Amino acid sequence: MADKKTEEEVVEKKSGGSMVLIIVIVLLVLLLVGGGLVAYFLLSGGDTPVQNASTTASKSMQTTKRNTNTKRSTDYLTVGPMYPMSQFIVNLLSENGSRFLKTTINLEMGKPELSAELDKKKPLVRDIIIRVLSSKTFEEVSTMKGKSRLKDEIVNKINNVLADGQIKDVFFTDFIVQ
Repeated sequence: MADKKTEEEVVEKKSGGSMVLIIVIVLLVLLLVGGGLVAYFLLSGGDTPVQNASTTASKSMQTTKRNTNTKRSTDYLTVGPMYPMSQFIVNLLSENGSRFLKTTINLEMGKPELSAELDKKKPLVRDIIIRVLSSKTFEEVSTMKGKSRLKDEIVNKINNVLADGQIKDVFFTDFIVQ
């Protein structure tokens, strides 16, 4: 009888131990898959912040009010007139605050008449560019994709304040990060 009892206990312990092992393996697999998904979404370049409904509604009203094309131009064979901006030196966002960006920018205008409005609004345009540049981290501006997003953001924000025309593109003639 004692032998039967110990055999049953051993069988129960083995089946209970294998069940715990299976549960641990399933939990580890789920944890790895979840961690992989989180890493993918964080590193995939989904840099756009989540917007609440009121922000989205106000942006859609601005878009309907001003039916403008804010996409950057990709026609490099016929580059429009340029509006040179003086040099920008800004602090980049960083934990220790020791990253700087030094850049010179030229704005491609849709038409030459826009130059007069840009002259009047030069402080506003410089402020927009400084705010956009200083809101970026080194990681955001160090890649080609990041520079392209930066150009798009500058074009969109400047075009929102212009009435006589549109900026077609932004060209960095100097771009130094330290």
